[in-house]
Amino acid sequence: MRKGCGIDGDDQQERFDFVVVSNRLPVDREIAHDGTARWKPSPGGLVTALEPVMRTNDGAWIGWSGTAGDEVEPFTTDGMHLVPVTLSEDDVRDYYEGFSNDTIWPLYHDVIAPPKYQRDWWDAYVRVNERFAERAAATAAEGGTVWVQDYQLQLVPRMLRERREDLTIGFFNHIPFPAYGLYSQLPWRSQIIEGLLGADLIGFQRRADAGNFLRAVRRLFRLPTVHNRVELPPQGEGRWPNSGGARPRAVVARHFPISIDARAYIDLAHRADVRARAQQIRHDLGDPGTIMLGVDRLDYTKGIGHRFAAYAELLAEGKLDVNDTVLVQVASPSRERVESYKALRDEIELTVGRVNGDYGTIRHSAINYLHHGYPREEMVALFLAADIMLVTALRDGMNLVAKEYVATRVDDDGVLVLSEFAGAADEMQQALLVNPHDIEGLKRAILAAVHMPRGERRQRMRSLRTRVIEHDVERWSQDFLTALAEARPSDSARQLAAGDQDQR
Repeated sequence: MRKGCGIDGDDQQERFDFVVVSNRLPVDREIAHDGTARWKPSPGGLVTALEPVMRTNDGAWIGWSGTAGDEVEPFTTDGMHLVPVTLSEDDVRDYYEGFSNDTIWPLYHDVIAPPKYQRDWWDAYVRVNERFAERAAATAAEGGTVWVQDYQLQLVPRMLRERREDLTIGFFNHIPFPAYGLYSQLPWRSQIIEGLLGADLIGFQRRADAGNFLRAVRRLFRLPTVHNRVELPPQGEGRWPNSGGARPRAVVARHFPISIDARAYIDLAHRADVRARAQQIRHDLGDPGTIMLGVDRLDYTKGIGHRFAAYAELLAEGKLDVNDTVLVQVASPSRERVESYKALRDEIELTVGRVNGDYGTIRHSAINYLHHGYPREEMVALFLAADIMLVTALRDGMNLVAKEYVATRVDDDGVLVLSEFAGAADEMQQALLVNPHDIEGLKRAILAAVHMPRGERRQRMRSLRTRVIEHDVERWSQDFLTALAEARPSDSARQLAAGDQDQR
């Protein structure tokens, strides 16, 4: 619900009972041919999850527009009130590309690439998190609920609590949280934990991630944890420097595996034009016996090179035939100004050229490599065309592509080969689970998928689809908000959770 007067008595400032804070706004700016600009909804799962809650509670969403130096006043589009935060070129370079994506991202993904620890990046991270916290404090109504999203904003919960003790604050970490042996490398490890502990509820993708976080709390601050609760003493007591208040407080850390809007993918999979497009894709690829598909951001955590290596060896050994098998790899552009990503693209594209040169023919490429994104309709057509989905992430918070493929397979066919290091593996036990570092094991799984009897394929896929459909993204948001209301049972949090439940 909107309120025209804030806690400071400023009746010009709109306040909202429910506020989402994320690095990006849920819209993208689109420039038409005539030069006019409009905002269109982003296709991300987070928008799908939170849009019903936003509409029910007339909430506000705080985030960056995506363009450096873009100064935009708060506006409403598609029934959502959006509050932009301005980032300068320096902010984008140091806070976003630097600390968020060249320090935190590789560290939290098991140091697959070496993190860089630069003090000026950290300074920018603190400065930008302060900006987001200030905007959230000015936007939330008294006693309101604020839900902070992801690793770019780990300091916001504490900064916000220091400004507004009346708020109920949730935080969700969409990427893994590392084991303490890795996390302890971070020079600012204590400050990050203090930032997160400003929340009432901290959500993680996997139970192991929540456990890693709680171990870091115990190691750094000697704070007691009972099951999934951290007991914070009053401000200034013991090793804990600031709980954000004069009274003792408890923080809950739990796993809430995120999901997808399964119904939207099912509806697309039933559309005649999408099904016709899937048949056209098979025809364009030469009607092979087996189409394998990889869909990833071009990121070193995704294990793209590992699946290429396994596939190339199977071709070299004659266990797969390029005339009857193709691997389609969609690798959407990602963080192209970060040096490690530039190097990864060069490495992947060199590998594609080598494999196609060694095993391709005039009529058939071994790997059909596509370095661009596609609309959802095209992705669903690719999912329907693919006999085997390869998800070989070396480390992944969840990997929603695995769930998208399963939801799309309304024919109860297809095989999912899934890395045990993706969060989705906890829920999707009927997939063929693999260790992508074990190339021989990955090869065996690919061959098992190619030769799997239809009856077994259908049995596995039905089980996977039941899980994805029953545990969709709406249930994820409802579960989190219900737990947030229980973690700090204010009237507004209880009303928010009840309103979200009513939408189901």
